[in-house]
Amino acid sequence: MALFASWEDLLDGAWMTIQLSGTAMLIGLAVAVVCAMAKTSGPRPLRWLVNAYVEIIRNTPFLVQIFLIFFGLPSLGLRLSPWQAALIAMVVNVGAYATEIIRAGIESILKGQVEAGMALGLSKLQIFRYVILIPALRAVYPALTSQFILLMLTSSVVSAISAEELTSIANDIQSQTFRSFEIYIVVTVMYLVMSLMFSALFTGIYRALFAYADRR
Repeated sequence: MALFASWEDLLDGAWMTIQLSGTAMLIGLAVAVVCAMAKTSGPRPLRWLVNAYVEIIRNTPFLVQIFLIFFGLPSLGLRLSPWQAALIAMVVNVGAYATEIIRAGIESILKGQVEAGMALGLSKLQIFRYVILIPALRAVYPALTSQFILLMLTSSVVSAISAEELTSIANDIQSQTFRSFEIYIVVTVMYLVMSLMFSALFTGIYRALFAYADRR
């Protein structure tokens, strides 16, 4: 069967999807934390800028964002590889959605807790880390991880610019073998397995970082 002859290519594509998604999740989380803090406590011009970024990204199609980065930026003299363009597009996209999720978590922290931290003599960095950020991430962790898994599934869209991830590899195999049903059934199962893997990873991270608070 032609599909069995291509299993190594499919595994390579799945690994590229995991690498691309994992990298985008980490960078996107950092972008979201910075933007959420700017939106909740930054100066007004910075809040306007972050609001504009969030609204533009959340109200435009991901495919159009990818095309703008991959096909539009070269007209400005910035040419990116498909993998680079895919990564930037995914970071920009998940950063906007995660910004609103983390903002909600930050705003759920009572001002009295921050004032208590100040009264204890904690530095601004310590207050941000222990009083604001960690409890905020714990509060929104399920929504945040669901957004990250959705990002991994959405990564299939980057096949439109020939970024070598699972869907792109599957499309290449299908064009050579014309066994569409078998190929995409296998790819569907592979995405399901990757989703379960990320879900198990996020559960482990939650237990390592936040489970102590649930036992208190």
